[in-house]
Amino acid sequence: MALLRSYVSGRWHTPGVDGTPLLDAVTGDEVARISSDGVDMRAALEHGRRIGGPALRELTFHQRAALLKVLATYLTEHKAELYALSARTGATQRDSLVDIDGGIGVLFTYSSKGRRELPNAKVLAEGPVERLSREGTFVGRHIAAPLHGVAVQINAFNFPVWGPLEKFAPAFLAGVPSLIKPASQTAYVTARLVELMLASGALPEGSLQLVSGSAGDLLDHLTPQDLVGFTGSAGTARKLRGHPVVIANSVRFTAEADSLNCSILGPDATDGTPEFDLFVKQLVAEMTVKAGQKCTAIRRAFVPSGLLDAVTDAVTARLAKIAIGNPANPDVRMGALASLDQREEVRRSVRALTDAGTLVYGNLDRVDTVDADSERGAFLSPLLVRANDPGRAEPHEVEAFGPVSTLLPYDGVDEVVALAARGQGSLVGSIVTGDVDFATAVTLGVAPWHGRLLVLDTDNAKESTGHGSPLPALIHGGPGRAGGGEEMGGIRGVLHHLQRTAIQASPRVLAAITGEWVPGAPRAEGDVHPFRKSLAELRVGDSVTAGPRTVTQADIDHFSEFTGDTFYAHTNPEAAAANEFFGGIVAHGYLIVSFAAGLFVSPEPGPVLANYGLENLRFTTPVFPGDELTVTLTAKQIIPRENAEYGEVRWDADVTKQDGTSAARYDVLTLVAKS
Repeated sequence: MALLRSYVSGRWHTPGVDGTPLLDAVTGDEVARISSDGVDMRAALEHGRRIGGPALRELTFHQRAALLKVLATYLTEHKAELYALSARTGATQRDSLVDIDGGIGVLFTYSSKGRRELPNAKVLAEGPVERLSREGTFVGRHIAAPLHGVAVQINAFNFPVWGPLEKFAPAFLAGVPSLIKPASQTAYVTARLVELMLASGALPEGSLQLVSGSAGDLLDHLTPQDLVGFTGSAGTARKLRGHPVVIANSVRFTAEADSLNCSILGPDATDGTPEFDLFVKQLVAEMTVKAGQKCTAIRRAFVPSGLLDAVTDAVTARLAKIAIGNPANPDVRMGALASLDQREEVRRSVRALTDAGTLVYGNLDRVDTVDADSERGAFLSPLLVRANDPGRAEPHEVEAFGPVSTLLPYDGVDEVVALAARGQGSLVGSIVTGDVDFATAVTLGVAPWHGRLLVLDTDNAKESTGHGSPLPALIHGGPGRAGGGEEMGGIRGVLHHLQRTAIQASPRVLAAITGEWVPGAPRAEGDVHPFRKSLAELRVGDSVTAGPRTVTQADIDHFSEFTGDTFYAHTNPEAAAANEFFGGIVAHGYLIVSFAAGLFVSPEPGPVLANYGLENLRFTTPVFPGDELTVTLTAKQIIPRENAEYGEVRWDADVTKQDGTSAARYDVLTLVAKS
């Protein structure tokens, strides 16, 4: 049987020992063997820092985003191989969809977000420029630059594709290389995933490495520039977080740990209501998808005391229809657990749960299977426990990582909020109700204990992705037992891999460092209007000053009549005079902006293709009839678009009055041809 290889230090490494056998979760047959024997962990990390990091940092955010799209497209074309391997982990077609297509979807999402929400630059200028001195010659701003280390990811067995990709995508976009250490049980799927990723040709050498087998002394060689992302049990997370090197070097450590996630049924959702049915359907899905082996699965289902019998009957009736067995059979709805050892671990946990409750559905030791040997494969019946006393410790402390959930009764908002908190921190909770007041009260009560909350009702049911589906635009993590980390979360996940640094400098130097013009930095006013320059010719700081133009009472009257904006400050002298902010008739803010555009625009066809918006618009001083307006327009930021014939230009627009005071300031956004 084949030995799984590691990809480290720029080459594939085959261990020199037989390795540990990995078994097909359905048939019990050997799939592969695994060992990290002979892998030089120190050299692998150094390869990532020395080769992968510099190669990634030579690229801009947009260039890295484009490579993520290439990678996602390539994996989409080859995902059939991953589906075939995934079935050997016990996953059904639906399970594999969540893992494989879900993981590829994360790549597409980060590619899109990188192009839309990050600059086409190597460093991110974050937040506004802070004026640190009276004359404005001393300013400050935060920048975020890639760490010069490796993002080490230690993953769980349940998502061998999504798990690595949801960590890889934000790290790659940030410019930080990754080293993947998958859980052994399903490492053969991740190994093939990495083979495909490398074969795509999209990844610079050193930006991706794989260790198949034990992590060995990997953590011993971490530096303050490295990061660790862990997914797995809360106990293992505590152990890794307490590693002496992690502590000594203040290594950024993110844990996404198994948690006792809950779902709460509202009192309004009585038997026969749509929300009642949604609750039952969702609970059964979370028990059976991936055979309940999800860190986001519902472990505690809180039900109003008066509805407990009805929910028990509805859930057990639905579970009875679930066919369990070989995922290759189209009638099968739930496959096997990842391994026989995992099945035994779940059985031990369920025995602890039934010490404080009653097993109302399923058989702990026997299950009927379709096209499979129920003992040779790691099969287990869905198991529904009904708590005898919701205050007992076991349901709030013991997690059975399989197709297991416990029904717990509650009476009132205060009690269910207190019971939910007994989980000591969860990745996700859901509240199923049509009662907005109940949803609000419970959300605010349990939010401090949860990383994500789904409020499910008939309004969003058709489009909701469900309780157990982390989304790349939102954080995946939770406080306390759940690990205290935040993964994904859109650009938040990228920022985790960047070092935020406060830069204090002159405007001239700060503009050079960030690539963005800031007030006080030099402007360049030449004979050629900036609108006549292509993206290749335009430079940050190119500027034009135009005006003055006198604002008349007739202008204000005409604008009021033409637009229909007859707000009293523009049309009623007595009322305007009584307004302490104005003291008389003032020009419309949008009249000022319109006049400014008329002053700075160069009207001939040319490189400027379109104006697509304004941002950060503020009116700072009233403009009265007789005031003279002058506008200074300065190229603030130039963002070429990859694989396009144009780019974006952000202009600083400063509209001033005859005494030099600023009447309006804003950013003008344009699309400009590259040549």
